[in-house]
Amino acid sequence: MEQTLIHINGDKFQDEVVRSSRPVLVDFYADWCGPCKAIEPVIAQLSKEYEGRVKFVKIDTDANQDLAIQFGVMSIPTVMFFARGKVEDIVIGAVPASVFKTKLDSLIEKA
Repeated sequence: MEQTLIHINGDKFQDEVVRSSRPVLVDFYADWCGPCKAIEPVIAQLSKEYEGRVKFVKIDTDANQDLAIQFGVMSIPTVMFFARGKVEDIVIGAVPASVFKTKLDSLIEKA
């Protein structure tokens, strides 16, 4: 059974995100970040709700600064929505689950 929420490093980004056949939600976070901790249970719950339709990936910006720079992550949490290897949408900061759901549903429709 596939994990619903996976933590990756930069070396897995191409395989897990860019080459994914499914849309991908990427959560750029840091362990010390309060707002990141606030949305953590929301992301975990959504990963179960959207299992099999959307891949959920977490990337620690402290351990993966190159990726954070590559994607222009200036504030965390930054959640990016990828489809066909490209960023389709971005949410910065802690927002309600409904905001993520709207973005995810739109992403699925485009896929």
